[in-house]
Amino acid sequence: MAADYYPYSKFTRVWIPDPDDVWKAAEITKDYKDGEPVLHLQLEDETPLEYPLGPKSNPLPFLRNPDILVGENDLTALSYLHEPAVLHNLRVRFLESNHIYTYCGIVLVAINPYEQLQIYGEEVINAYSGQNMGDMDPHIFAVAEEAYKQMARDERNQSIIVSGESGAGKTVSAKYAMRFFATVGGSASDTNVEDKVLASSPIMEAIGNAKTTRNDNSSRFGKYIQIGFSKHYNIIGANMRTYLLEKSRVVFQAEDERNYHIFYQLCASASLPEFKDLSLTSAEDFIYTSLGENIFIEGVNDAEDFKKTREAFVLLGIKDGSQSSIFKVMASILHLGNIQICSERDGESCHIEREDLHLQHFCRLLGVELQQMQHWLCHRKLVTGSETYVKNMSARQATNARDALAKHIYARLFDWIVGNINKALQTSLKQHSFIGVLDIYGFETFEVNSFEQFCINYANEKLQQQFNSHVFKLEQEEYMKEQIPWTLIDFHDNQPCIDLIEARLGILDLLDEECKVPKGTDQNWAQKLYKQNSGSAHFQKPRMSNTSFIIIHFADKVEYQCEGFLEKNRDTVYEEQINILKASQFQLVADLFQEKDDAPPSSKPSRVNVRALKTVPKAPNKEHRKTVGHQFRSSLHLLMDTLNATTPHYVRCIKPNDEKEAFSFDSRRAVQQLRACGVLETIRISAAGYPSRWTYPDFFNRYRVLMKKSDMMSADKKLVCRNLLETLIKEPDMYQFGKTKIFFRAGQVAYLEKLRADRFRSACIKIQKTVRGWLQRLRYRKIRKTAVTLQRYGRGYLARRFAEFLRLSRAALVCQKQRRMVTERRAFLRKRRAAATIQAYARGMFTRRVYWEFLLHHKASIIQKNVRGWLQRKKFRRARAAAITIQCGFRRVRAKRQLQQLKIEARSAEHLKKLNTGMENKIVQLQRRVDEQSKDYKAQIEQLLTVSAAAGSEVTKLHKELEAVRSQQGDGGQVASLQQQLEKLREELREAHAHRKRQEEEHSSEKVELTQRVEELQKENSLLKSEKEEMNRRILQHSKSTEEEASSASLQAELDAERQRYQNLLKEFSRLELRYDNLKEEVSLNKFHPGHRRNPSNQSSLESDSNYPSISTSEVGDTEDSLQQVEDLGLEKAAMDISLFMKLQKRVRELEQERKRLQANLDKMEELAKRKGSEGRSPPSEQEAADLAYNNLKRQELESENKKLKNDLNELRRAVTARASQNSSSNELQDGYNLLLSQLKAANEELDARKEEVLILRTQIVSNAQRIVSPVPLSGNEIKETEKDAELNHSKEPLDKEEAQESKKLLEAQLQTQSRQHRDELEALHTQIELLRDDIEKKQEILNYTASLSPEARVEYSVQQEITRLTNDNLDLKELVEKLEKNERKLKKQLRIYMKKVQELEASQAAAPNATRPELSRQVTVQRKEKDFEGMLEYNKEDNARLIKTLINDVRPSSVSATVPCLPAYILFMCIRHADYINDDQKVESLLTSTINAIKKVLKKNNEDFEMTSFWLANTSRLLHCLKQYSGDEAFMTQNTAKQKEHCLKNFDLAEYRQVLSDLSIQIYQQLVKLAEGIIQPMIVSAMLESESIPSLAGVKPMGYRNRSSSMDTDADGPTSYTLQALIRQLGQFHATMRDHGLDPEIVGQVIRQLFHCINAITLNNLLLRKDVCSWSTGMQLRYNTSQMEEWLRGNNLFQSKAAAALEPVIQAAQLLQVKKKTSQDAEAICSLCSSLTTQQIVKILNLYTPLNEFEERVTVSFIRNIQDRLQERNDPPQLLLDTKHTFPVLFPYTPSALSLETLHIPASLGLDFLIRV
Repeated sequence: MAADYYPYSKFTRVWIPDPDDVWKAAEITKDYKDGEPVLHLQLEDETPLEYPLGPKSNPLPFLRNPDILVGENDLTALSYLHEPAVLHNLRVRFLESNHIYTYCGIVLVAINPYEQLQIYGEEVINAYSGQNMGDMDPHIFAVAEEAYKQMARDERNQSIIVSGESGAGKTVSAKYAMRFFATVGGSASDTNVEDKVLASSPIMEAIGNAKTTRNDNSSRFGKYIQIGFSKHYNIIGANMRTYLLEKSRVVFQAEDERNYHIFYQLCASASLPEFKDLSLTSAEDFIYTSLGENIFIEGVNDAEDFKKTREAFVLLGIKDGSQSSIFKVMASILHLGNIQICSERDGESCHIEREDLHLQHFCRLLGVELQQMQHWLCHRKLVTGSETYVKNMSARQATNARDALAKHIYARLFDWIVGNINKALQTSLKQHSFIGVLDIYGFETFEVNSFEQFCINYANEKLQQQFNSHVFKLEQEEYMKEQIPWTLIDFHDNQPCIDLIEARLGILDLLDEECKVPKGTDQNWAQKLYKQNSGSAHFQKPRMSNTSFIIIHFADKVEYQCEGFLEKNRDTVYEEQINILKASQFQLVADLFQEKDDAPPSSKPSRVNVRALKTVPKAPNKEHRKTVGHQFRSSLHLLMDTLNATTPHYVRCIKPNDEKEAFSFDSRRAVQQLRACGVLETIRISAAGYPSRWTYPDFFNRYRVLMKKSDMMSADKKLVCRNLLETLIKEPDMYQFGKTKIFFRAGQVAYLEKLRADRFRSACIKIQKTVRGWLQRLRYRKIRKTAVTLQRYGRGYLARRFAEFLRLSRAALVCQKQRRMVTERRAFLRKRRAAATIQAYARGMFTRRVYWEFLLHHKASIIQKNVRGWLQRKKFRRARAAAITIQCGFRRVRAKRQLQQLKIEARSAEHLKKLNTGMENKIVQLQRRVDEQSKDYKAQIEQLLTVSAAAGSEVTKLHKELEAVRSQQGDGGQVASLQQQLEKLREELREAHAHRKRQEEEHSSEKVELTQRVEELQKENSLLKSEKEEMNRRILQHSKSTEEEASSASLQAELDAERQRYQNLLKEFSRLELRYDNLKEEVSLNKFHPGHRRNPSNQSSLESDSNYPSISTSEVGDTEDSLQQVEDLGLEKAAMDISLFMKLQKRVRELEQERKRLQANLDKMEELAKRKGSEGRSPPSEQEAADLAYNNLKRQELESENKKLKNDLNELRRAVTARASQNSSSNELQDGYNLLLSQLKAANEELDARKEEVLILRTQIVSNAQRIVSPVPLSGNEIKETEKDAELNHSKEPLDKEEAQESKKLLEAQLQTQSRQHRDELEALHTQIELLRDDIEKKQEILNYTASLSPEARVEYSVQQEITRLTNDNLDLKELVEKLEKNERKLKKQLRIYMKKVQELEASQAAAPNATRPELSRQVTVQRKEKDFEGMLEYNKEDNARLIKTLINDVRPSSVSATVPCLPAYILFMCIRHADYINDDQKVESLLTSTINAIKKVLKKNNEDFEMTSFWLANTSRLLHCLKQYSGDEAFMTQNTAKQKEHCLKNFDLAEYRQVLSDLSIQIYQQLVKLAEGIIQPMIVSAMLESESIPSLAGVKPMGYRNRSSSMDTDADGPTSYTLQALIRQLGQFHATMRDHGLDPEIVGQVIRQLFHCINAITLNNLLLRKDVCSWSTGMQLRYNTSQMEEWLRGNNLFQSKAAAALEPVIQAAQLLQVKKKTSQDAEAICSLCSSLTTQQIVKILNLYTPLNEFEERVTVSFIRNIQDRLQERNDPPQLLLDTKHTFPVLFPYTPSALSLETLHIPASLGLDFLIRV
């Protein structure tokens, strides 16, 4: 096969040179034979070309790589390695795929896009962290990760060397590398070293970067930053070295360039108050900042950048005073440049005006003397052996000296700032290793090259030498590791060029020697160079110049102009000017110019002393003064020593064009830089050996199509590959077999690809032939089948038409028959109907005649019955009237006789005694009757509505008349007048009552009418409302669906966002809490001292979490108990008891509310007293005094009785206590308790009886007084008889005067009381009348308003009024309910207090002096076992710690796996129930607090155990559900059984503890998710993207450097490979563990959803960052893998958990890889398909899409642009990668348990025998 292959045959594609594009593609149109002078080609535009060939001038052109290899991540993966292939690959990646990074072996080539790309976020850093170099797409983060990994793996320092032209992006690349280290290796402490490292960048950019013609932010110095790491590889410090600051830029800038940024930032901020004393204006006003004629940079705000610079100064610890001094020095440099130096007439001298403002500002800002500075700026001092001269300087010399001073000041300040940055980044910790980042200028060549370009190119020569040796070393290591023979590869050694520069009598030595000559010139130095180096191969003299020389560098020839070399190398500054600055009154300025000896370099190359390079020369009078060249050479050697002691990593930055256009590629400029930066040298070294390398499995999978079936059956893959290559490639030197890889020469992989494509092409032809034959046969069968079908249908049509004719003939006969039958039947029916009508009329006439006869007989009988009845009733009434008359006469006679007899008996004394005998009982009965009548009377009075204000005035008038009559008449007359007034008042009340009844009747009639009207209106309203509802329903049917979806979606989004914010805060709180615990442990360890330490008694409470609330009961206990607790604990300890202070705080609030209520009552009473006081009152009379004395007497008597009863009760209590202390048995205790209750009950009954007796006595006295004083009206005879009886009684039984006086006082007091009551009642009635009048007026207004409305408005108005009324009634009822609830709580509080006191009494009696567990509790326990188990567990308070240790600390999920799920939660809740049952708030609080703290400690201890975390998440959530289910809230009791409702908590409201448990559940959930994600994260990429779920589907492409062993972990066997089944198995283990632990299915679904989001995010992020997996076959594998994941969800009933939706982005990415990508229809389909992917992600996947075979086509740029245009309307976020750390807000749904607590069984293996079932 190899013999037939010739590379330069027809259709072979080649590269030919081109003056514009450097290289141009062409295709051979005719086979080439050796020796032919012309190669026949055709360009891409189909232009024919005859390419001449020659042995020396025009060799055979370079061959092109196959299209499948174009766009590779690694240039070394190309089959043909040469310059046009590298350039084309970079161009395709940069322009078509927008990839700015490409590997070239160990070098990362970075092309500046001149555009901000979203590929540097934190999510990208996380994606590259931990990955091998080459696993992901090329990136600066991959290089940084490789350096970080090798530092940790090899224990060797690392260096990242970033080089390139100005404007190529070196500074940005170095900045991103440092950002990666700061993120991945963040400091372990709070020193924020990584932030300080990043903060140094803005400062260094401000003072060391400037705008040039090539770059707006060009670094004008080199720097090497060492980032130090601890032994745990956390950043602990950093240091910086600087090289060759471009000082000349301070005083000179070319056109369209700027000075250093800091000057423009200062001028832009000159208006700030703190910078007024700098005397700065616009940058255009200063010479040093306006030479470039453009002081602005497009898109840059100097003022904003200055703010960032100042913030960076603050972050690095540079104080405001030092900052102010720095800015003063910067401003002084600007003023120095504006000093006007005036030339004298002779031209040999000059002067400066003393009034020069800039000179004054310069001296003021630097604190130097104005006169001296003015003098020495125009003069210089010459020192000879014996004398010293002061010489004038010309204006030109003075200007040069001024500029030299400005450069010197700036350089000194630059070094000072670098030194202070290093001090801020220093650390006292021991540095274990470091990573250095070198940001240094690349090879430079301009039209005019001077001393700066010489030093830069010298440094690049040294770096290129080190680079070449390192690349050669890696190649050598690779060959030796694979054990293949190798020969010495010839590579370009630039040591002769380096010797030309730095060797003895080299260019630098001659330059230093010429600088020492007093009158040395640049021309003399050039002549010495010509003479000394004329024989060197790297040195040339220009033909047309005697003041320049040419050096042949590794990159290109460079011609240097000698002018200015000596001056720049000397860097001369006059000593007199420096001495003036040393004498500055400002300490910073004086310190800048103090000379210091250079510190000697360290002897250990691995521990180089890193410091800022001091380029400032010493005083000119010293003999051994170092030149700039000497210092630069020394620092460069130090740098090379450092780099040689580290493992280097290379980043080569390429500038694609000089116009700074985004994604524009200039091939000529790119080739220049590729040659200069050593990329092509790397390619040449690789091409000289075996550049293409394949592992045996990859080679077998790729090229097995070329094998025979018998070869593929062999198990030894190496042998199969060896046999295949020996068959295909006849030349054995074209390949080598290593231990793990096959090495190929350049071009062999392309040959194998051609063979593979030919094999596929022949297979495709055979497949096409077979398919086309099958299609033709299929077409023939279809035509034949169609013909047969047409014939069948034609014959069927003819048969159906004949059958239709027969059917129509039959139908005609049937119609005729039916028509004839209908005609005959109608005639018959007409005749039968006429006969029936005649019969009906005849029969009706005979029947009516008989009916009228019966009716006449019935009426006659009714008349006879009524007449007979009237006669009988008349006879009966006559007889009854006669009997009544006889009875009346007889009864009257008998009554007169009885009356006479009673009068005689009344005069006798015995009768009076009999009457008095039953007087007491009668008095009681009469009193009760009076009470009943008074109640009825009050009820009637309350119903009065029409009593007017006249009644009140009349009562007042009567009161005055009563007082007047009292003063004039005696006692008897006064009582009579009062009695008359009382009668008048009663009469008025009766009239008012009658008037009220009349008004009620009127109102009732009106109410009935209004009620009827309202009912009618309600009916109309209901009809209208139904119509309105119908219309609204029809309207809402159209918009309801969309509105509900939108509103529900927005509400759900807001809810999720709010929940997410809360859970993030909770997560942050958990992190801070864990950090606080760690710090507390460290402090405790640091502060530990040997010896005995006594812990405070409240240590447990101090260690508990302060954020736990105390028990929130319905009512907190008495304040006295809380105050007693404070006294017991002490003020300081009590201050730390949160529960106690919450009790006191709540009690204070209650007392405050009580105080406000009492104050309101007091205000009302005072107002009432004032209102009553305004009325006229007479001075207190004797009756009132007597009433008061009587009340006092009664109160004293009741108090004495009460005191006596209290004493008896206390004696009984003491007796019971003493008796109980003598005997502690439970029966005697129960007897004592019953005795106490019985005696208490008897005492209460006795007290009630005493009160009733006092009331009866008072009633008797009052009634007797009324009977004596108040006469009863009688008839005339009775009056006479009464007078006789009175005389007789007066004569026989004279009344005692004192008793009469006392009775009179009592009667007056009672009358006054009744009068006051009547007056109050009248006022109340008057108020009610006014209210009723207002109500009537309002109703009348409403009625009038309603009558004026339309029917529709009337209905609406009436409905509103009804709603208002119902609302007011509802509010009244709510107030009533609140009052009742308050009373209920008060009673419950009292009941709990009494119960607690009784329980304390029981506990005090049950406690034995010498037993830890009294026998009483054991006896009670034995008795309780006989009862039904109520689902409670009792334990002693001393066993609290034992319970927590046994049930939480020591329990393992396996020990309770065979029991009820969440058994610990149920046991804890049963203990809480018992504490609630006995009303022990301290026990509840202690148990819950200890439980929460113990769970936290267990989870902290087992923070890597998924099973333990899942177990406690299930138990914590179950305990939370139990607290809700048994809380007593109606919302949580809807699914409870009757028994569960009985088990609800009775005394405590644990709502606040439920919140704490809810937060703890969220924290455990987050820890569980974090654990699960950490377990599956290493498996995701391998399982989802790399494993072959569908065998033989994935194709393999050469990966180049990716498979290089140096980027792998050589200590291990290689990266672990996981399959999809392993990932699904792990998910199944997670699901089974959570399910076995009894975790709620909703929470399990949320965990699985979070894990699927992690799988989706990591898979998609890797897909977006890996070009090798963006292919059709990977899309097929990925779609199959996702379908398997979905199938797993369905099999476990998890498909409804939204986990499948989390995979939607990666599913759409897989579909995107599979769909067609050619036409506009395909673009439209892609846009509609990829709804879950952002525009950036879609475009990125299309750019990364790589065909694995030649039959596939790449996605064209026009198609991608079409996609972008179609997706412009999307408002996608700019983020490219998904956030792998995103967590969905978790929701714990309430799931009550159906388990009854009384049925729960506790296994003996738990060791909870100290728990007692209750």
